[in-house]
Order: sequence, then structure tokens, then C-alpha cells
Amino acid sequence: MINRAKTIGLIGLLVFYVGLRTQAQDVHFSQYYANPLYLNPSFAGSIICPRIVANFREQWPNQSGKYTSYSASYDQHFDALSGGIGVLFLGDRAANGTVNTNAISVIYAYKVDLSKKVAMRMALQATFQQKTLDWNKLLFGDMIDPKYGYVYETREDLKYLSKGIADFSAGLVIYSDKIYGGFAVNHFTQPKEGFLTDDDVFSRLPMKITAHVGAMFNLNKHKSKTTKRIGDMSISPNLIFQYQSKLSKGAAYYTMNYGAYFNVYPLTVGVWLRNGLTNVDALIFLFGLEYDFFKVGYSYDMTLSSLNGSGGSHEVSAQFKLPCPVKERRIRALNCPSF
Repeated sequence: MINRAKTIGLIGLLVFYVGLRTQAQDVHFSQYYANPLYLNPSFAGSIICPRIVANFREQWPNQSGKYTSYSASYDQHFDALSGGIGVLFLGDRAANGTVNTNAISVIYAYKVDLSKKVAMRMALQATFQQKTLDWNKLLFGDMIDPKYGYVYETREDLKYLSKGIADFSAGLVIYSDKIYGGFAVNHFTQPKEGFLTDDDVFSRLPMKITAHVGAMFNLNKHKSKTTKRIGDMSISPNLIFQYQSKLSKGAAYYTMNYGAYFNVYPLTVGVWLRNGLTNVDALIFLFGLEYDFFKVGYSYDMTLSSLNGSGGSHEVSAQFKLPCPVKERRIRALNCPSF
């Protein structure tokens, strides 16, 4: 039987490990433009009309501690506010629900026309996040019979730890009819989210920086930019860089993502290559279907790193575009991929 000192040490290691896994890296979605407010808060109101988006992701299903993430958002441009308003909900279950995170954000994105063909949106995002640690899902030393392998009830004083924090982010996007680019800074106040300590080294939420650029080239003979017809074609190359500062002496999170979409309305196919700092991480395949006000997408992350037996990642998205106020249809919308 493991003595109490060793048990406490095991608990400490488990909490430390879970803390690193959940603090060192934000939730990741591979359908970047199917979750626009998560990619960059400046996308709030960018298509002018009201938009509802839902996303679900299952990461590493073959691993014992898989990760499940989901999000939902609403955004719309309001001419009276000179910008867009957005609401984003994010949920994440890490290590089969040992650590659960729920967050809700409100966003305002101010729009300004830089010229007749170029516009800019600048956004501020305020978030409330609640994170919980369920100790009942952890395994302690006094639960294991070293001879027979039986699992008993623990005599440890189990706790259900919870921590709520306020968080702030900002973003900017500049776009024309064909080219768009921007950047976002998440967690720029780096709030303390530690369960057992408020130590600056271990408890602060690391800042994340995202920079993205892309283009949309229509290959159609007709000149309409708003009406889509069966068989309309376009191609869209994209580049996304993401960096999340390191926690304590751990490694920073760094990815360079190269992608392209090819659209033949109502179908979209896409491929992304995600590179880490020292290795190729994953190849992402995407398929999307769009019809009128509704879009649905599926993507699969084929793992190329040392986790190639993890089962990859599966992601599904759905988008609904609601009727647009008549007077706001004349406002320049951002023309970028939907997935």
C-alpha cells in the first residue's frame, strides 16, 4: 500500500500534469473560418447579416484521455452601432471530463472604411470562464491493491474544485473584395486560473497571438458578387500563424498552417497542413456543403506526429445565415472562406 506521503505526491503530480495540459494551450479547431469569432473577434458582424454557428470537435478518440470541444456563436452587424456584435460560447472536456471549461464571451467590432474598396474592423472581447476539476475521476494510491490490482474507494478528502476568471482579448481585420488579413491577441491580461495556487509562474493563462492572411479569387464569368449560382467556382489560399506563450519553463505552442479551398457551388473541398515548431503535426481534409442560408462542414485531422495512433480528430460545423436587414445589405461584407 502506498503511504500517505506518496499519495499526496501522486495527487500533486496529477494536478500539475492536468494543469499544464489545460493551461498551456487553448482549445484548437481545424475549421478555422467555420468558427470565425474564435479565430478572431474582429469577424463579429463581418458578413453583415445575422449568423448562427455551431461547432463540435473530438480529438484523439483512440487515446484513453480524449478531448471534446464545442462552441456556438451569434453575430450581426448593426449600422446604428457602426459595427458588429457577437456572442460566443465555448465548452471543453479534457481527459474524459477530468477538467471541464465553459466560457462565454461578448464582442464588439467597430467598422471603419479606409477607402472605397478597403474596410477595417477592430474588436474587443470580454470573457467569463469557469473551469472545474473533478477529483472523482482521478486514481489515488490507496485505491490500488498492489497484489491483486483491485480498485477500492479512496480515503482521501475529495474536492470538486472550481475557478472563475474574467479574460479579455482584442483583434483587427482589414479586407477588400479579394484579400483579407488580420491578427488577434487572446488573454492579453493573462488572468490567474490556478486551482490550488495563485503563483504567477504556474497559474496565469498564457497569451495567444493569431495572425492570418488569405485571398478569394472568383473564377466565374458573371460579375455578380452576391448571387451564387450552381457551378460557380472560386479558389482561396490561406496562411494562419498561431503562438501561445509558454507556461513556466514549458514549451510554447507554435503552429504555421498552410491551407487552400476550392469551391464549386454548392460544394467546398479544402486541405490544410499544420506545422509545429520542430515537426509536421497534421494534414487536415475538409468537405463542405452550402445551400442558400445553410452550410455544413466536416473535417478530419490525420496526425503525422508521434501521436499517429491517436485516431486523429473529427470536427463538424453548421452555419445558419438569417434574413438581412434591407438597409444593411449595402455595407461591405468580408469575402472569405466559410470553413
